[in-house]
Amino acid sequence: MEGKGDLKLPANVETSWDVLQDPEVLKRCIMGCKSIELIGENKYQAELSMGVAAVKGDYSSTIELSDIQKPYHYKMTVKGEGGPGSVEAVAAINLEEIDENTTKLSYTYEAEVGGKVAMVGQRMLGGVAKLIIKDFFKKFAKEVKQAEAQA
Repeated sequence: MEGKGDLKLPANVETSWDVLQDPEVLKRCIMGCKSIELIGENKYQAELSMGVAAVKGDYSSTIELSDIQKPYHYKMTVKGEGGPGSVEAVAAINLEEIDENTTKLSYTYEAEVGGKVAMVGQRMLGGVAKLIIKDFFKKFAKEVKQAEAQA
């Protein structure tokens, strides 16, 4: 599975970057995220609860940031395993200043799933992945707007 997208954020690049690095913001934005904690430099442990069709369950996941070019780019690798199967995804996140109050966030991702969840079918998984990603960025845009209002 792969995809891409972009959105405009109502804040400058630095504010957008800072919000993107905040684990509490990530916890609020990631669908089904029960907890997230820093376990090493640019590495997090997350507990997620998700489901696709009748295949639902909990996932223990690691999220690692690499190729960091503050405040414009990083790569995020997510690996998760749980009862329903496994997931491994890599996303590239890019921030581009449009003006002093607006940032363009663009992303690309590739994901592979295994186990029971993979049996649901690639077509359905693609739709679910897009839903999860759109939900994340919708919540994230609200967090950025709120952070900019407080600045």
